[in-house]
Amino acid sequence: MGLRRVVVTGLGALTPIGNDVNTVWTSLVQGISGAGPITRFDPEKFKTKFACEVKGYDPLNFFERKEVRKFDLFSQFGIVAADEAIRDSGFKQERYDPERVGVIWASGIGGIITLTEEIKAYVSGDGTPRFSPFFIPKMISDITSGHIAIKHGFMGPNFSTVSACASSANAIVDAFNSLQRGKADIIITGGSEASISEAGIGGFNAMHALSTRNDDPKSASRPFDKDRDGFVVAEGACALVLEDMEHALARGAKIYCEISGAGLSADAYHITAPHPEGLGAALAMKLAIEDANFQPTNVDHINTHGTSTPQGDISEVKAILRVFGEHAYKLNINSTKSMTGHMLGAAGAIEALATILAVYYDIIPPTINHFTDDPEIDPALNFTFHHAQHRKVNVAISNTFGFGGHNASILMQKFFK
Repeated sequence: MGLRRVVVTGLGALTPIGNDVNTVWTSLVQGISGAGPITRFDPEKFKTKFACEVKGYDPLNFFERKEVRKFDLFSQFGIVAADEAIRDSGFKQERYDPERVGVIWASGIGGIITLTEEIKAYVSGDGTPRFSPFFIPKMISDITSGHIAIKHGFMGPNFSTVSACASSANAIVDAFNSLQRGKADIIITGGSEASISEAGIGGFNAMHALSTRNDDPKSASRPFDKDRDGFVVAEGACALVLEDMEHALARGAKIYCEISGAGLSADAYHITAPHPEGLGAALAMKLAIEDANFQPTNVDHINTHGTSTPQGDISEVKAILRVFGEHAYKLNINSTKSMTGHMLGAAGAIEALATILAVYYDIIPPTINHFTDDPEIDPALNFTFHHAQHRKVNVAISNTFGFGGHNASILMQKFFK
């Protein structure tokens, strides 16, 4: 049996720039930043005092009060985004086999807020162990996929992936591979993260990974800019409904695009720094293009990992030039992290969504916050600075890379029967 074709039929999002897909897309196209002062804790003593937080979120709009205490924030975000994607896909309104519907979810860090709160309570007490019975189930990174399946009765493949900031890209790739091989008809996939906490900000500050541009948070995420000084941590979730093409066509589903290639690789270089020549990133893109039976010249757009770190952005640009050569100058390249911030384990999912909609609408969201060209980055490359650009987007790639040297590239294309 040949490999099955895989399409995207549903989208959901809860992010720093919007709490539903339509708002997120409008914000991306308009170049709106989600950064602002941290409100989840008092950041006064921290080097970084800002982040990209989800705004206007009230868990009681989505969960019963007694349920809220059972879910860490990262799981709440994931369930809400998955619900929107499932509604958007519409498959639950029709006949479907729950044994053929799976959930493959991701979080790079999991319930760090719960972990922090429980340990703080223990340390500040008299030493008597009074931990919540929900402590472990709230904290573990795999739990969101379980919650989504339990809520909806999905009995197909169910697990979570962890590969730092590449986690949700890996989840999407696993879902794609499972559907190609006929292991399910539908898989809800994506990722969620809620790491804006004392431990999260303090830990990244200790690594010198975060921007410290406290005087101007909205311009702090500056991918490919000479004066970039680190990423802006973000929270939120994004969900995709991936579906066997024949299954989707049989029920008359709306199809956003086709996922037709994926590439995975390792830098095998350093625990946090990217390979300076971008060798692992280049390999992931090359494998994704080959997996889809395309040539580099077929690609129109790349949504980069583009974190706004001094080393990472240069490494990725070198990788793009290595794979695409002269065609790199015909690409629209962007970094939506300039607006959303870095959603860590959920980054691959939100950037996949942005890439899917770029293909669907033929609009490339901008890379905002560019002020000064970096002499180490060729200014002739089109980074889609400042404003969205309209162009035909038949084929696009979304890149996501994680600490540990994990690289994932996903190739999307316009859907044709």
